[in-house]
Amino acid sequence: MNGGLGNAGFPPGSASGQRGRWVLWLPVLLGLGIAIYFALPVEPAHWTIAVSAVLIAAACVLRRNAFGPALIGLVALAAGFSLAQIRALAVASPVLERRIGPVAVSGTVEAVSLGKRGGWRVTIVEPRIARLAREATPRRIRIGIRAAHPAPQPGRHLSVRAILQPPLAPLVPGGFDFARRAWFLGLGAVGFAVSRPTVAPARDSPGWRMRINRLRQRITQRIASALPGAEGAVAAALTTGERGAIPERVLVAMRDAGLAHLLAISGLHFSLVAALLFGGMRAGLAAIPAVALRYPIKKWAAAGAFAGALVYLMVSGASIPTQRAFLMLSAVLLAVLLDRAAISMRLVAAAAAVVLAIAPESLLGASFQMSFAAVVALVAAYESIREWLAGLRADAGPLRRFALYAFGVALTTLVAGLATAPFAAYHFNRLAAFGVVANLLAVPITGLWIMPCAILAFLLMPLGLEGLALQPMGWGIAGVIAVAETVSSWPAAVRLVPALPVAFLALVAAGGLWLCLWRGRLRAFGLIGIAAALLVGWRERPPDILVGLDPDAFAVRIADGVAVAPGTRRFTREYWLRNAGQAKAAVWPGRRGAGDSALACDGLGCMLQRRGTSVALVLDRAALEEDCHRAALLIAAVPVPRRRCRVPDRLIDLWERRRQGALAIWLEPHGPRILSAREVRGARPWTAQYRRNRQTIRP
Repeated sequence: MNGGLGNAGFPPGSASGQRGRWVLWLPVLLGLGIAIYFALPVEPAHWTIAVSAVLIAAACVLRRNAFGPALIGLVALAAGFSLAQIRALAVASPVLERRIGPVAVSGTVEAVSLGKRGGWRVTIVEPRIARLAREATPRRIRIGIRAAHPAPQPGRHLSVRAILQPPLAPLVPGGFDFARRAWFLGLGAVGFAVSRPTVAPARDSPGWRMRINRLRQRITQRIASALPGAEGAVAAALTTGERGAIPERVLVAMRDAGLAHLLAISGLHFSLVAALLFGGMRAGLAAIPAVALRYPIKKWAAAGAFAGALVYLMVSGASIPTQRAFLMLSAVLLAVLLDRAAISMRLVAAAAAVVLAIAPESLLGASFQMSFAAVVALVAAYESIREWLAGLRADAGPLRRFALYAFGVALTTLVAGLATAPFAAYHFNRLAAFGVVANLLAVPITGLWIMPCAILAFLLMPLGLEGLALQPMGWGIAGVIAVAETVSSWPAAVRLVPALPVAFLALVAAGGLWLCLWRGRLRAFGLIGIAAALLVGWRERPPDILVGLDPDAFAVRIADGVAVAPGTRRFTREYWLRNAGQAKAAVWPGRRGAGDSALACDGLGCMLQRRGTSVALVLDRAALEEDCHRAALLIAAVPVPRRRCRVPDRLIDLWERRRQGALAIWLEPHGPRILSAREVRGARPWTAQYRRNRQTIRP
């Protein structure tokens, strides 16, 4: 007995008492190194990779030295930094520098998915693009094809005329970097088809990825045929990960009710599939006495559950949440095979380390952050009440077991909801108020009805009898959709949140990790980090003006909220409004009903007077003669001759905007403060600035 002491007799809240948990912090340091790499304004020199090798060698030599633990932590930090840099160099491929087309495009179809507004998104590998040199041709592109044309199969050869452009830069400084994500996906261009595609058999045999993608496509089509409508679209999302066919109303209802996690295949779905397969196989083998008495049926069932989970991983698309769930599940099943008990928090740490080592860029994604935040918080919560729950389960009758199940669902929903809420607010600018209620109703339907039917549908599909299972599955999905629509219709069911700074995310992550990984009274210090994050988010002041990538894309914060210029593209408009935490835009002045006297517009542009600064938004050259003399800050949608137009603070014309990217402007009493996307992004491999500085990128 330790009498409440931790490792080697130390108090559990002390640093020495945490010795058995230091290993849990290695993935944290690995992630910190990755974060440092992505936060740099310039690409580090390649020799920094060699530093990690030296540190690893030193750690091996001095591991028993007093400096050993600190050196190991430094190795994890340096390893994360180097892994991210190596990954960025390894995926390097040509990126289209400017918009081209229509041009003839041909290549092999790698993957096909449904577009958000209909049609198909087709990924093509090793394309040939007319009028583009082979060395400048991207290795992978993605184009949209209209729904009127049939979806091509992965592995086929496709020819089409298309308009192509580079992957999109951030729409606001510090916002989601579409180009960075495309870089790590190997996408060098995106676009849309302007002609009917021609599909023919490929000359070479398709690789295993294309074969799996083809299988996913066929399964999705068979589900849609047997179960049409929203229920079939959700069934496809739960089985193959294809969410493009889900109606917008269903997506909005699920998101606002806090049930969006049910549409993304993750730990819940994998654990249900594995548990059903494991339990079913073990019960079936136990029913055969000759087998049950002679062979290790528990291990056989674990092996069968692993095989089923592996198939599910491949068919579902192997996203970050599914990778994490599969890795943790594999460790649990391996422990069964080796007759050993698995340590849950160490499983989470190992899964995080493996995912970050394979794809360091996943650290920046919402799926990685939210899935691991939920799992870490749940494991920490159940660790703290494990003994209490064990006492309640002892000699529990049916009524108590049901009560414990309901309590478990409620606690899981509450803990996971609280853990993921800050990340949902940061990435998606919204919070669901009644998620606990919705999950209490929807999760049991998913676990006890929908997923068993999904497994049965998979088993019946080779026989062509999947409809027998898909129809009952549709009834369960209809029930979940009804729950989502009911809960999301309640007053104040969802709260929109304006954009939050990166410091908010960093403080929440640091505070949450300390709260979950540290043991003892000192874990309460994690609440300080979370409180600081809330303070930083509350003090964040949104910009007064946003300037987009297109010439006439502007947004101005007025009395009624953010107003967006009429010429702004729909995608940019929706992104800006979500970023501002608004459901709809305020009326742009110049239209009937506008009500902000500080902003006045006509057909040539707008003038804004705020905090002693006059800002001109010029849409037409005809406005330059007047606005150049009365504006302190002039932002134009056209080129402006510098010699003829001199403004006190700054002139930003079309050419300057193309160099700087999107702009956010705060009007201060001492003058405007301007932040550009180029300034935030720096010169990194996925930016045009980096590629201009270095004509070739050598992987």
